[in-house]
Amino acid sequence: MENSHLHHNTYGRKNNLAKMRVRLTLLEEILGTAPNDADVYGTFIGSNAPDAPSRKEEIEALGVDAVVEKGMTVFPRNAEGNPIIWDYQIKGFMKDACGMLRRVTKTKSSAMKAYKKVIDGLIFIEERQIPFSFSGEIGDCQRPLRAQTAQGERISLAKSETIPAGATIEFTVNCLVDADMDAVREWLDYGKLRGLGQWRNSGKGRYLWDELDENGNVIGGNNEFTKR
Repeated sequence: MENSHLHHNTYGRKNNLAKMRVRLTLLEEILGTAPNDADVYGTFIGSNAPDAPSRKEEIEALGVDAVVEKGMTVFPRNAEGNPIIWDYQIKGFMKDACGMLRRVTKTKSSAMKAYKKVIDGLIFIEERQIPFSFSGEIGDCQRPLRAQTAQGERISLAKSETIPAGATIEFTVNCLVDADMDAVREWLDYGKLRGLGQWRNSGKGRYLWDELDENGNVIGGNNEFTKR
C-alpha cells in the first residue's frame, strides 16, 4: 500500500508506551452493530466477544429502549446518551485489516507473526468508550439478507441505526513496541477501502484518518482534505 503519511513521529511516550492520537472521519455512514435485545446482546458478548467489557456494563450502556424494533442493531450510548464505539471494536478492526494485508507482499502486516497475539497483548486503545461527533440525526439503514436453508432461500430484512458520513471519532493508540506503530498506521490506511461496523463489505463505515500532535495539529494520516 502507498505510504501517504506526512511523517512518522508519535504523539509521545508515557509509562514505556509509544502513543499516537488518531482522528477518523467517515467517508460513508457507519451502521450500529449492537443487538437491541438485552438477552440477545448478553449472549453475543458472552460467546463472541470475550475481550469486551463486562456484560452488565455493556447492556446498561446499550439502552434497550433506544429504538422500537427489537431486532434492530444500534449504537451503545455513554452516560451522556451519546452513541459510542468500544475500544475492542477498534482492535477488532486492526485484526481484520492485518489479516487481509498479510496477503499483500512488502507490507508491515505480511512480516508480522502471531498478529492476533500482538494486537491483543502489545497494542492498546487508551479510551474505553469512544464517542462519535457529528451534526444531524441518527438515521437507519434497511437491507435484505438472503440465506440458503434446508427449506430453500429465505430473505429477511435487517435494520440498523446509522451515523452519517463526516462524523468523527478520536482515540489514542498505545504500543509497547515502537515498531508496531507503523503497522497500526498501515491498518488505519486500510480503512479507506474497508471500514468499521456492519455491512462494511458494501463500503459502509469507510473513513480517512489524521494523526494528531498533543495540540491537535495534523502531522500524518491519509486525510487528503486536511493536507490542502
